[in-house]
Amino acid sequence: MRQAPNIMLTGTPGVGKTTHCESLAERTGLRHISINQVVKDKGCHEGWNEEYQSWIVDEDKLLDAIEKEVHCGGCIIDWHACDLFPRSWLDLVVVLRVDSSTLFDRLTGRNYAEAKLQENLDSEIMEVLLQEARDAFDEAIVIELTSNTADELESNVDRIEAWIKQWKLDNAS
Repeated sequence: MRQAPNIMLTGTPGVGKTTHCESLAERTGLRHISINQVVKDKGCHEGWNEEYQSWIVDEDKLLDAIEKEVHCGGCIIDWHACDLFPRSWLDLVVVLRVDSSTLFDRLTGRNYAEAKLQENLDSEIMEVLLQEARDAFDEAIVIELTSNTADELESNVDRIEAWIKQWKLDNAS
């Protein structure tokens, strides 16, 4: 039995996952696991995709690399995909969303390649990652939050922090 929940923050690149995770980790003491960092640091990839300027993730290596840490609980997992993670690993899946113009500005500010920019805009518009989360996990643990402004970010972090406190009360041994 875990003493703290595992939470996944997912969504299209540029929605604010890392900012949310860092704030939550600071406030709650849970561990922020940046999947992008794990992929780089632990070599959980099969090489570099030049067109998309990103690593080609080896999902089996990735899961093996974080399994022990996640099993202990208290993790905030930060990545754009969630459907590869076992259901038993996660207690809450938060899908962050932004409007198209905000996302365009954020990704343009990151100098995304045109193909990567368009793919991510299309993914957000078509709610691809939200649907992935709903298909992969019980709907009761999947929530959708908007992350267009600093006020929304603060409200989201407050809401997730309150959820964590309630989870700990509900799961106290």
